[in-house]
Amino acid sequence: MEDLIFEKAEIALLTINRPKALNALNPPLLNNLAGLLLSIRHDHAVRVLIVTGAGDRAFVAGADIAAMSEMTSVEGLEFSNLCHRVMAAFEDLPIPVIAAVNGFALGGGLELAMACDLVIASDKARFGQPEINLALIPGAGGTQRLPHRIGQVRARELIMTGDMIDAKTALEWGLINKLVGAEQLLPEARNLAAKLAAKSGVALRQAKAALRASFTMEEDAGLRFEQSAFGLAFASADRIEGTKAFVEKRDPKWQHR
Repeated sequence: MEDLIFEKAEIALLTINRPKALNALNPPLLNNLAGLLLSIRHDHAVRVLIVTGAGDRAFVAGADIAAMSEMTSVEGLEFSNLCHRVMAAFEDLPIPVIAAVNGFALGGGLELAMACDLVIASDKARFGQPEINLALIPGAGGTQRLPHRIGQVRARELIMTGDMIDAKTALEWGLINKLVGAEQLLPEARNLAAKLAAKSGVALRQAKAALRASFTMEEDAGLRFEQSAFGLAFASADRIEGTKAFVEKRDPKWQHR
């Protein structure tokens, strides 16, 4: 899979590797991503995943417009369906996923970043949903995830104008978690990943599932889901170890079960 570079480790690094095309998403790359995410989902050795783009110009500059220009309407719908499946696969991973945004995150690139749990961006990053300029709308979840991230008013502005915002504005709007210099992007992402990897894997899985429920469920259903997730965490060996370690004033030794 030349369009993807996967460095497997407890803190794994996934690089979208089409730098000449600004890492644009096309069907072959997305299908490769879907297969890789399935394998990561079932690999308990991977505790945290960092996603970034090859080169210093783009995280993912969007969908491959040249490929899209040749699609029929049916193929366009199938392409959107594929994009949605991949974004959902990122969201549904039981481990934390960190986007390290090193340049343009436009269209599908912004949608990919929003499918991750946390976003760190370099001061060179730029964000936007420019599909309107092609007589299109976001097709990988942007109309739904962006309002949840930054509110309806600002989401409508970005989607309807197609304008880009810089990383400083993205931080102020709550679109990203942290802004760093370009040379510090991956080190900061790894520091955050190490902090997450030091937590109980059981608790992280349940926290992520409950947070996902807040996006997909009505409040009453989400609150019931939280109770169930709390119960599952409470029944774990890690909860017993965590509470015991707290009482004994020592660091816990997680079993991640």
